[in-house]
Amino acid sequence: MSEPILKNLSDTLPQTGTVTWIGLRPAPRQPLMTVDKVAASRKNALEGDRFNGQFSKKRQVTLIQSEHIDAVSSIIGKTVSPELLRRNIVVSGINLLALKDKTFQIGTAVLKYTGPCHPCSRMEQNLGPGGWNAMRGHGGITAQVVADGVISVGSEVRVAAVASS
Repeated sequence: MSEPILKNLSDTLPQTGTVTWIGLRPAPRQPLMTVDKVAASRKNALEGDRFNGQFSKKRQVTLIQSEHIDAVSSIIGKTVSPELLRRNIVVSGINLLALKDKTFQIGTAVLKYTGPCHPCSRMEQNLGPGGWNAMRGHGGITAQVVADGVISVGSEVRVAAVASS
């Protein structure tokens, strides 16, 4: 029996996740607004978020796993809230890095993985000394909206049935 080819393994992602939190960044250095749902569009990214596509199509939406928030909390020794991490969407139950080179559906919107979301220097300010290092490897991913739709808390996150472009 031969070993599975890594490409075949990376294409096998039966797990689905769930959106547990949504936040919008209305302006630089302003607190995030927590919302229950948000409209996502190719043109304007997430409605109400300052990263509405005018800066970079590759970084229209940022996502992080709740499991990674727990890991960061453990590393720094205190509870971390999603607002402090300045990501748009928190999900649980699916490995976001497994979405590399894939399109994925959240609610009725379809997004495309565009890269890792590395921590910025604000993490040191928001989380305290060592916050930036605690976030390394736990920052989540960035994505681009490829099909308009609505994302809500409780929405399923899964590999999309559409072909990647």
